[in-house]
Amino acid sequence: MADKIRVGVLFGGRSAEHEVSVTSARSVLESIDREKYEVTMIGIDRDGRWLAAGDATALLAAGRVGGEDLKPVALDYPGGELVMQNGTAGSQALDVIFPILHGPYGEDGTVQGLMELSGVAYVGSGVLGSAVGMDKDMMKRVFQAEGFDQVEYAPVLRSRWRAEPEAVRSELEERLGYPMFVKPANLGSSVGISRARDAGELTAGLDEAARYDRKLVVEAEAADCREVEVSVLGYEDPEVSVTGEIVPGNEFYDYRAKYLDDNSELIIPARVGPGTQERVRDLGRRAFLAVEAAGLARVDFFVSRGDEERVYVNEINTMPGFTPISMYPKLWEASGVSYAELIDRLIQLALERHRDRTDTSTDRGLP
Repeated sequence: MADKIRVGVLFGGRSAEHEVSVTSARSVLESIDREKYEVTMIGIDRDGRWLAAGDATALLAAGRVGGEDLKPVALDYPGGELVMQNGTAGSQALDVIFPILHGPYGEDGTVQGLMELSGVAYVGSGVLGSAVGMDKDMMKRVFQAEGFDQVEYAPVLRSRWRAEPEAVRSELEERLGYPMFVKPANLGSSVGISRARDAGELTAGLDEAARYDRKLVVEAEAADCREVEVSVLGYEDPEVSVTGEIVPGNEFYDYRAKYLDDNSELIIPARVGPGTQERVRDLGRRAFLAVEAAGLARVDFFVSRGDEERVYVNEINTMPGFTPISMYPKLWEASGVSYAELIDRLIQLALERHRDRTDTSTDRGLP
C-alpha cells in the first residue's frame, strides 16, 4: 500500500450536471489500476457538503443521499497536502485529486483554486483554463482573438433579459435570425440548451437558460454542418485524437441524446476530407493551448458540408464526460489509448504539472 499513489476521486457537486459526474466517477472507479493506485472516493452532495468513506459510496451508488446521518468531510492542509478526514475513519494524505466534476462549482476554476491553495496535484486544467473554458462568452472572446472562425453569437445578461425582453428579442432576431440556439454561459452537458425557431421558442429558451446562469449565450445555427470533435491530452505539448462525428438521435445533441437515450451515432473518423481532418486536429490543439488547458479537453467543431468544408470552432470542454458512451474516452480508444491507460496518463500529467508549479518560487529573494 505504501508504494501506491493515493488518488482522491472527487465527484458529484452542486451543479445541474451532478448525475453526469456520478456516472463518470463510477466508470473511473471500475477501470483504475488498483495495483498502482489507492483510491479514496470523495463525494459532494447537491447541497455542497463534502462526503467521504461510506457516505461517498452511498452517493456513488444512488446519485443522491438524504437523511441527517451524513458526516461531512473536514479539510485540512498540513505540510501542503490535502487531508481528507471523516470522524472515526481517521485521515489520509492524498497525492493527487481527480476532480470529475462537471459545470459550476467544479469545472469552472472554483475547486481548482481550492486544490492550488492546498498544494495538492490534481487532474485537469488550472484556475484560468477551467474558468475560461467554462464561460462560453469568455471562451469565444479568446477564440476570436486567436482568429478562429466561429458562428455568430451574442451574450445576454439575465438581468437585462428580464428587464427588457422585447428589446433583447428584437436585437437577437436582427443579429442572428431564426433558428438560433440558447445556452447558459456556464454549464455543460447540454443542460438548459434549446433551439428557437420563432419568438415564442426564443422567449421560452431564454427563460429556461436563465434558470441556470446570470449570463446567457445565443448562437446562430450552423446550417448544413457536421458536428465534429477531437479529444486532447497533455500539458504544454498536447496530443490530439482522431476526429469523430456526432449524428444526433434527437433534434440536436441534447442532454437526453448524450446520456440517456444512447440513440446518437458516433462515426470515427469524421466524414470529412484528409486535409480537413488535419485542420480540425490542429485547431483542437491550438484551442487547448489558447485557453491554457491542461490534462484533458474535448474540442467541438462545425464543419460545413460540400467541397469547401469550412471549419468553425464551437467550444472546448475542459472536463468532458467519462461515462461509458462519452466521446472523450471513445475517441482515445479509437486512437489506441485504452480507458485504463487514459486514466493513468491523466494522473501522471497531474503529477508532472504539479512538479512544474512547485518549481516556481514565492520568495522575493530579499535578505
